[in-house]
Amino acid sequence: MAPWFLYICEKNARFYVGITTDLGNRLRQHGDPELLYQEGPLTRAEAVQRERQIKGWSREKKLKLIANGPGKPK
Repeated sequence: MAPWFLYICEKNARFYVGITTDLGNRLRQHGDPELLYQEGPLTRAEAVQRERQIKGWSREKKLKLIANGPGKPK
């Protein structure tokens, strides 16, 4: 089974939180937004759970995760 990744990207001042097994392709589908944060590899169940958790957060809390998290893209 392919590993899953959670991502937070931004385009037009909006955050998009999602999961995928192909991060590059998924970002192209979003119109090449700026990748701000990623986690993985995860199982599908872990990715779905984390996506639901983060989607429920305020913008401020997401910004803190992006600023402090180990998942900053390289």
